[in-house]
Amino acid sequence: MTDHGAPQPVDRALPTEEARDLLALVRDIAQREIAPKAADEEEAGVFPRDLFTLLSEAGLLGLPYESEHGGGDQPYEVYLQVLEELAAARLTVGLGVSVHTLSCHALAHFGTKQQKLEHLPAMLGGGLLGAYCLSEPASGSDAASLRTRAVREGDDGDWVVDGTKAWITHGGVADFYTLMARTGAEGPRGISAFLVPGDAPGLSAAVPEKKMGMKGSPTAQVHFDGVRLADDRRIGEEGQGFAIALAALDSGRLGIAACAIGVAQAALDAATAYAGERRQFGRPIGDFQGLRFLLADMATQVEAGRALYLAAARLRDAGRPFSRQAAMAKLFCTDAAMKVTTDAVQVLGGYGYTADFPVERHMREAKVLQIVEGTNQIQRMVIGRHLLGPESR
Repeated sequence: MTDHGAPQPVDRALPTEEARDLLALVRDIAQREIAPKAADEEEAGVFPRDLFTLLSEAGLLGLPYESEHGGGDQPYEVYLQVLEELAAARLTVGLGVSVHTLSCHALAHFGTKQQKLEHLPAMLGGGLLGAYCLSEPASGSDAASLRTRAVREGDDGDWVVDGTKAWITHGGVADFYTLMARTGAEGPRGISAFLVPGDAPGLSAAVPEKKMGMKGSPTAQVHFDGVRLADDRRIGEEGQGFAIALAALDSGRLGIAACAIGVAQAALDAATAYAGERRQFGRPIGDFQGLRFLLADMATQVEAGRALYLAAARLRDAGRPFSRQAAMAKLFCTDAAMKVTTDAVQVLGGYGYTADFPVERHMREAKVLQIVEGTNQIQRMVIGRHLLGPESR
């Protein structure tokens, strides 16, 4: 690769020297441990559990949480840029860290002091990997209609859980599951949150889905067949689960936005490098104005997306409302990733459509980011409600 086309590290505005050192560490891990194996392992459908163990040992699985419980005490604007770097190297890893962080949110923000002392250190820095169980086969966007039920049984007040969750990232390989289950009447007020051990009797996972992209990340249905949980595994109050889930999703959407920009940046880097090397009509194709304009538009979308998710993160870090901005960031960044990766394939022409170059993988992976943690149609509904209030019934 020539210097003309070599991708340069993203020029980031970071708040502290510690954050700059952290991003340098992440880039080093991404370049040495993640990127070299990404294409082959994705093609083979290999889940890189060893990489998540490495990231845990490096303190990267609990970055936005308090150090008192094993977290990294990092602001969201730093944590999200870590996700972006990881996703640029391999989306399975970046999105996996985002899902794990989402899975820790309920206990970290709504758990009792005793629950945090007992569980958070292992979840944040003890090598464990989490999964988030909200969606079901018949309730995706309409999450408040979920059917998985937890019922009290016996004199000890234990809960018994029955039902099936769907589209669960890390389903079957997670060490713990943050579960939303119905404990009361229909609707959002009848849902409670639980922390379920991955080896709980009665818990099992189906064969992972066969997906267009992210083949190394297992996505599976998770079955709860008489899973018994002590009441100290309930997070928050009875009936508070849906509010807990929504609070986590606002933050999780920023994680998806950052991952999307990571994928888009990787595709832009590959396309720029190719344009500097590929020659047609006696000169590099990057000399042609039509292609330069295409790359310029791609770069602008990447920069705009990064600015949008960071602006939302800074609102969150300041303790200000950020739900509308999180929806905007998720919407814009994932749509931008789909456009940028598609254009990157076009820059490479026929080669872009082959597995010999990474842009076809980036394009396939970008699509799922428009769907997970609230489809982009749902994001538009959220934004509309912030602008105009709830829809008329």
